[in-house]
Amino acid sequence: MDIDGTADVDENSGADKNKGKCKLNVGSQSLGYRRDYMEVLSPLKNGVVVDWNIVDNIWDHALRECLLVDPKERPMLLAEPCSNTQEQREFCQQAAELMYEKYKVPALFLAKNAVLTSFASGRATSLVIDSGGGSTTDVPVLDGYVLQKCLDRGEYTGFSWLLPVDVVLQVRV
Repeated sequence: MDIDGTADVDENSGADKNKGKCKLNVGSQSLGYRRDYMEVLSPLKNGVVVDWNIVDNIWDHALRECLLVDPKERPMLLAEPCSNTQEQREFCQQAAELMYEKYKVPALFLAKNAVLTSFASGRATSLVIDSGGGSTTDVPVLDGYVLQKCLDRGEYTGFSWLLPVDVVLQVRV
């Protein structure tokens, strides 16, 4: 899915700091061949959305081209991390605004991802350990509710293991 438009360039990136014309290529087929000056971007930084334009384009591609559904006809379920602070809850508000204003969804439900994981395993009470590239969290779920005071974030993540494993593999080769 190709999208032409203007985008704000992040101040920390090595790109030009002025507003520039960009072309967003969304989807796995867009990575099939190399383009000059192509940059693969993530809309997330440390688990927080930093570029809502990219998120909007990813959601549009997923809903309209991958799932082939009209969002106006389907209720939407969004998951949020259990370790969100009050400042990070801004994501929920912006996501809800985007879903209601652009996609015109009839209903929206926001749930904690640990609760959804627990229910997916057929249990209302469980200990969910979620280890990803950027964070690891241990979340106790009791009768479908997260026990916020018992929540624990770990320092060992997928990205923290990447460099040591890469060094070991380089030595062996």
